[in-house]
Amino acid sequence: MTEIAHTRAELATARARLQGSVALVPTMGALHEGHRSLLRHARDVADTVVVSIFVNPLQFSASEDLDRYPRPLVADLAMCADEGVALAFVPSRVEMYQREPVVRVCAGPMGELFEGASRPGHFDGVLTVVAKLFGLVRPDVALFGRKDAQQLALIRRMVADLELPVRIEAAPLIRDADGLALSSRNKYLSAGERESALALSKAVAAGAAVRGGVEHIVAAARHVLDEQGGVETDYVAVVDPDTFDEVGPSSSSGLLVLAARVGATRLIDNGCVTLGGLQ
Repeated sequence: MTEIAHTRAELATARARLQGSVALVPTMGALHEGHRSLLRHARDVADTVVVSIFVNPLQFSASEDLDRYPRPLVADLAMCADEGVALAFVPSRVEMYQREPVVRVCAGPMGELFEGASRPGHFDGVLTVVAKLFGLVRPDVALFGRKDAQQLALIRRMVADLELPVRIEAAPLIRDADGLALSSRNKYLSAGERESALALSKAVAAGAAVRGGVEHIVAAARHVLDEQGGVETDYVAVVDPDTFDEVGPSSSSGLLVLAARVGATRLIDNGCVTLGGLQ
């Protein structure tokens, strides 16, 4: 049975009882099968699993969907119990931010690229809450999914630059049977919009299948997105997965990243590519 801590004091008491190595899976709730894979991965790399469920206001802009973000807490806790999670930290906004944070983690130039360009300040909010969770939970290892590839790269960089005593584990991107990358935001899609959203995974596959240089990979992926009705392309690029700098024409591999809006919902996807296809 999963123990639930709503306050810092409850978390500290429960954390002190945990034995062996501790894995943290930070989430904003609305858990899906991608999260389930993270929880199972966590059990493989540590003795005990802790999950945080907190919709972090710092990573939402005024125009984004903070209030309508799904919060199915009962279902989330049921999944945690099913997957053997020892402790769930479910703080309120006031408990997590007991005062307005004056000092925040700055994502720097890498946080201003791609997702950061489309969502200014987003990664500062992500890194700030992740750093707070590391301090509160004190995990030995923390797990993040590869779907949020830029987030993963920035968290790894934060841990390295600030000498934080936690190991970062990356879990595979999980897709639904139709190919759509799993995301809590998929719940916003109507049936027709979901069909249109399949263009993102098709674009990743199209780019990966190209036998050519970076510019041809990008063009193939962008063509799929642009040809699909109801899809508004944000960006398509091939980047270094560690720095998110765009790779040059002489590069032999990289990460194809893309983002698009389907109706009112913004979605992202990615896949590793070589000059000839998926790695």
